[in-house]
Amino acid sequence: MKALAIDTSNLVMGIAVLDGEKVIGEYITNLKKNHSVRVMPAIHDVMKEANVKPAELDRIIAAKGPGSYTGVRIGVTIAKTMAWTLKKELVGVSSLEVVAQNGKYFGGYVCPLFDARRTQLYTGLYGKKDGQFQAVKEDRLVLRDNWLSELKKLDQPVLFLGNDLDMHKERIFEELGDQAVFGGIADHNPRPSELGRIGVEREPEPVHHFVPSYLQLAEAEANWLAAQKK
Repeated sequence: MKALAIDTSNLVMGIAVLDGEKVIGEYITNLKKNHSVRVMPAIHDVMKEANVKPAELDRIIAAKGPGSYTGVRIGVTIAKTMAWTLKKELVGVSSLEVVAQNGKYFGGYVCPLFDARRTQLYTGLYGKKDGQFQAVKEDRLVLRDNWLSELKKLDQPVLFLGNDLDMHKERIFEELGDQAVFGGIADHNPRPSELGRIGVEREPEPVHHFVPSYLQLAEAEANWLAAQKK
């Protein structure tokens, strides 16, 4: 199976091309630049270098959020458009799950997180279950301190991952102490090759039923809905 993986759900932009059991091309940046301008040229260049034509793809895989509303929309829209026009399978994978893969060999729980403003987090909890590394607590939007209180009850080490970790690191350590383990500099970027690996193993979704996972309404949408109720 040849697959294209696309992640624009946060500042990190990642593209990967997989062929069977091999990752044959991968591109990743962590820059404050406009994904909408850069992602299509990146897809073109990675596929060209990998010598894979669009028609040869079997599956398109997208990081479906949570994350930046605009970023999630860009990647999902491109993935859906390519899947529809090329008549290819489409798979979505949690953006948090992709980050969590950087800790899949950790001997405890793994907590990927993205800042959601107002001391809230997009987060989840991953670990070994039935011999497989998978979600043990589903992705959610949660107040940071409520989440830390829940993690403290586990009484097991928790590895925290994510590029927004520095914003919350001090509070995490205050609450969890030595129970908290923090990933190193190379552990926080989601890797599109991992997105692709997961997506190849999942069942495809109907293109027109595929929706992003925002976990909450955008502020503008929430304000509009509130206004309609007045």
